[in-house]
Amino acid sequence: MTDVAAIIGEAIAEVRARTSAPIPLIGVAGAQGSGKSYQCRRYVDAHPRTAHLSLDDVYFTRAERAELARRFHPLFATRGPPGTHALGLAMSVFAALRKAGPETQTPLPRFDKASDDRAPEGDWPRFVGRPDAILFDGWCVGASAVAFDPAPINALEREEDSDGRWRAQVAKDLAERYQPFFDAFDAFIYLRAPSWEIVRRWRGEQEIENLGRALNGDDERRLDRFCMHYERITRAMLDGHHRARWVVQLDEARNVVGVERR
Repeated sequence: MTDVAAIIGEAIAEVRARTSAPIPLIGVAGAQGSGKSYQCRRYVDAHPRTAHLSLDDVYFTRAERAELARRFHPLFATRGPPGTHALGLAMSVFAALRKAGPETQTPLPRFDKASDDRAPEGDWPRFVGRPDAILFDGWCVGASAVAFDPAPINALEREEDSDGRWRAQVAKDLAERYQPFFDAFDAFIYLRAPSWEIVRRWRGEQEIENLGRALNGDDERRLDRFCMHYERITRAMLDGHHRARWVVQLDEARNVVGVERR
């Protein structure tokens, strides 16, 4: 079965064949724990003239999210959902990479999840020269706009967003800010998980790896709450609400079991 790195290469080649884009910009989407960043790194290892950054790298700073929480809803303090990303920063990086000269050093943003804040710019890695392609991965990259639904689907929405203000603002941001951002991409690949329940399990495995120990009851409850921020849009993407030309079906072990080309 074709692997994800090969599909990334196929997408880049197709974009070059059908457009005049000198540096294809490819979005790689997938729920938490699906392996999207890992697969992008695999491709870059084999094709080092490819630049790679993630939606996770362009979160708003902790102070900026605190301001969003004050202005709109306390749930915006938690990074991840639409509305918590500095999309203008990502666009400025894409533009800088595309106009770079042979010796240009382009800083690539990084976010420090341990401090829940953007890393100092002096610590950002530099991409030297002009890339052959740009990969940008993220859990909701290429997600279609979703209509606001006042009916909660989990405990977080029911107990902490009972009036729907957070959900309404997330839906508004996804429609008004993220769709124009996605318009700048040349193609999208979506790594489709078998189910939402598997996504939660994968995220737990990531947390065990990050912590270096088994999760206790408090860890599990904290992780449950965190994942609820992502559930609505993740479920919508699993149901087909996305822009991807390549849909890569994964099994529970993250093996590719099918590829749909739209």
